[in-house]
Amino acid sequence: MVRRAHQSLLVPALVAATLSACSIGQKPQRPAWRTQAENACLAERRVNPSEFIALAPEVDGPGICGLTRPFKVTALQGGAVSFNATATLDCSMVAELDAWLADTVQPAAQARFGQKVVQINSMGSYACRGMNNQRGAQLSEHSFGNALDIGGFVLADGREITLVRDWRHGDDQTRAFLMDVHRGSCGHFSTVLSPGSNAFHYNHIHVDLALHGRSGRSICKPAPQETLPPPDASPLIAQG
Repeated sequence: MVRRAHQSLLVPALVAATLSACSIGQKPQRPAWRTQAENACLAERRVNPSEFIALAPEVDGPGICGLTRPFKVTALQGGAVSFNATATLDCSMVAELDAWLADTVQPAAQARFGQKVVQINSMGSYACRGMNNQRGAQLSEHSFGNALDIGGFVLADGREITLVRDWRHGDDQTRAFLMDVHRGSCGHFSTVLSPGSNAFHYNHIHVDLALHGRSGRSICKPAPQETLPPPDASPLIAQG
């Protein structure tokens, strides 16, 4: 998975962060591992630019916020799954989101509803801000285009599924679909925060590829639960 490439850069990243902290009076610099990860992803051609995924100019600041090689994304899966608004993301996030759609979202939608997802309703990609939009907080992965907030999905028949309504109050199969998506997300991203994780994520799923300490641990909240079986299928059992 793409996130393993991020983890392989962790040790040199920690060293670089220590050295950069010693530079006094210089403009703060983004940790070197972030640019290294972007360049490695591009070199390995994990993302193929297209009419839906376009390379954009560097985003440099304010402060250490930004991306060296950002992508402007209007759709994934070769254009089959659109975004409600253009997302600014780094290469690894684009690649992992595409894999997540193929491995998790579309199989779950097909099993639960007999049709595919055609749109992701995003609530935020790149934004230079603190975690949970709190002033003075540690910078969010959104500050580096390394995160996406997902407010819901649109199915092929036009039906809209929203986290704020359907996580708790949707019908059985809709709630199970969102639980399937949450569980599968935890296998693709290093941070997954869905409704029930904390008060800030009551209306969306946050996914990112952050490096969490030397161990490269992951955060998946709330803990995945067993879900109802899809129509005419055996139960889906929570993994992990």
